[in-house]
Amino acid sequence: MGHVNLAAILLALAPLAASGADYFVYAGTYTRGASKGIYAYRFQSATGKLRPLGVAVEMSSPSFLALHPNRRFLYAVGEDANTVDSFAIDPKTGKLTFLNQVSSHGEGPCHLALDATGRWLAVANYGSGSMALFPVESSGRLGEAKLVERHGSSHAHHVLFSPDNRFLLLADLGLDRIFVYRFDAATGSIAPNDPPFAAVPPGSGVRHLAFHPNGKVLYAIGEMASTVTALRYDPAKGTLERFQNVSTLPPTYKGASTTAEIAVNAAGTVLYGSNRGHDSLALFSIDPERFTLTPMEYAPTLGKTPRHFALDPTGGYLLAANQDSNEIVVFRVHPKTGQLTPVGRPVTDAPMPVCILFVP
Repeated sequence: MGHVNLAAILLALAPLAASGADYFVYAGTYTRGASKGIYAYRFQSATGKLRPLGVAVEMSSPSFLALHPNRRFLYAVGEDANTVDSFAIDPKTGKLTFLNQVSSHGEGPCHLALDATGRWLAVANYGSGSMALFPVESSGRLGEAKLVERHGSSHAHHVLFSPDNRFLLLADLGLDRIFVYRFDAATGSIAPNDPPFAAVPPGSGVRHLAFHPNGKVLYAIGEMASTVTALRYDPAKGTLERFQNVSTLPPTYKGASTTAEIAVNAAGTVLYGSNRGHDSLALFSIDPERFTLTPMEYAPTLGKTPRHFALDPTGGYLLAANQDSNEIVVFRVHPKTGQLTPVGRPVTDAPMPVCILFVP
């Protein structure tokens, strides 16, 4: 099936999927103030209503969350405690039951991801510039780290398994490199690819990564330079080649700002990136043949410091977590253009929200 046909089908299905499905939403937070841990919500895709369910579980600074492929287990980094915690999800209430906790084997764990089989979990430790890989038991519990990869005085910020699960990518903000490892899901082993990394423009501060749905293009957001770098990805070889670098800020903006999250819609037509300082989401249209980015608009997030955002599974809504104004804002996504319209009032029960996770 061609990419254009797939995109058309996804767009056609979006309104149907948005007819009334309910989801749990979890918000990871910093607990350096009033927050107590991970907060739960029920989200209705027919209306865009986000209903607070309270604290799902108490823990120290769960700043990033990840969902197991079977949707039964949730994982969180404990950024201040240098831990990774596993939880079972109650499918009726959304409450989280603690399973176990392991050391992240580094300082300041800030991101984690599960491979497609659900048997391995990778963690990026920002403070120590390291990555750790953990086995995941059938019970959802985490085993002790199988390996720890260190890059010296760097800042590991994002881990991402390739769409075919054959490679593991690591975004290193301190070194302005995207490391690529060959990954064996049968044994949980990794080995440096050839070449072992791709460089982004110096000073970018590469933070987070997002694959295009076609699996052949990778977009990397630069925290320090407020840019998005587009790279061609060879799925057979695991290699990356830069072909574009664009700003996430309006040309007239001269204030301080850094980026945070990046995402591509399921149709592969729109890319989103968050600006902290400008306090907006930058929208780019994606060329259907060249996959280059063209700025569309800069949508205010109606709050301060949008550290993270997430598209709901239907693609009909986007939730933005404004860290420093202590609120989550719901936006309706235009089915054709991807543009954003705020829905209802911001939800304010989760202090310092820094991660949003949808659970179908």
